[in-house]
Amino acid sequence: MQATRSIRLPRKLSACRLIHNHSILRSSDPSGRTTSFGFRTVPEESKESLVKGVFDSVASKYDLMNDASSLGVHRLWKDSFVDTLKPGRKGPLRCIDVAGGTGDIALRILDHARENYADRETTVEIVDINAQMLKEGFTRFKKTMYHNTPQVSFHEANAQELPASQFKNDSYDLYTITFGIRNCTSIPAVLSEAYRVLKPGATFACLEFSKVNNPLLSTLYDQYSFTVIPLLGTILAGDRDSYQYLVESIRKFPSQPEFAQMIRDAGFTTGGNFDGGAWTELWGGIASIHTGVKI
Repeated sequence: MQATRSIRLPRKLSACRLIHNHSILRSSDPSGRTTSFGFRTVPEESKESLVKGVFDSVASKYDLMNDASSLGVHRLWKDSFVDTLKPGRKGPLRCIDVAGGTGDIALRILDHARENYADRETTVEIVDINAQMLKEGFTRFKKTMYHNTPQVSFHEANAQELPASQFKNDSYDLYTITFGIRNCTSIPAVLSEAYRVLKPGATFACLEFSKVNNPLLSTLYDQYSFTVIPLLGTILAGDRDSYQYLVESIRKFPSQPEFAQMIRDAGFTTGGNFDGGAWTELWGGIASIHTGVKI
């Protein structure tokens, strides 16, 4: 299995230290542009380092925390996501899974293609900006039949600026990003890169947390998110601040219609601007699947 860059374990940074490092938060972006880091407003140039600190901190317990905080439901959502895409149904695909470091979506894609369509030619290139997350994914794949095969590879790269020498224009049949795009500094830049690397007629697919429109469910969800999830972060991972950020980042993400419009602004065509059209809501909108086709 070959990676673009060797996956080295960087010195682990405490997300708590990063979040409270006032010199970082006060650093000035020459452009004066700011962005959100959870409920904080930070210079654009700082967000990447801050997010890196979060995922350095949570990488080894990321799947465990997802199970605990969602009662395992995230696995059902990911299954539905891949089932909707039906990889392998029309023949082998060249896929790119961005922000996919732990490898769970890539493994589902390969398993779906093999088990349903006897497809052993579909490939997935797993891309993540965080070496710690890629290390977790590499370890996961060492336990599978895909290890040391051309079907999967790992690459450390920024979703906003995929190296054009490797991730060429019009190269991929399917681009997936799962619970990752909200952590990027510029969502439009990520979508623009997705459009660039996909072939005409290829699919962009994103599974992400969304807005809950039912008032009662929204209230219950907020209470659970802001009390239980950070507490579980403390108990299971020894890191409350990172999980507090993850909860806050969900609330800052655009609504389903707003994100669908951003996908169209990047050049993709989507279904109608409603649930069941441009997006499909899961569990009342706690998460949604967004898709677009490059025209």
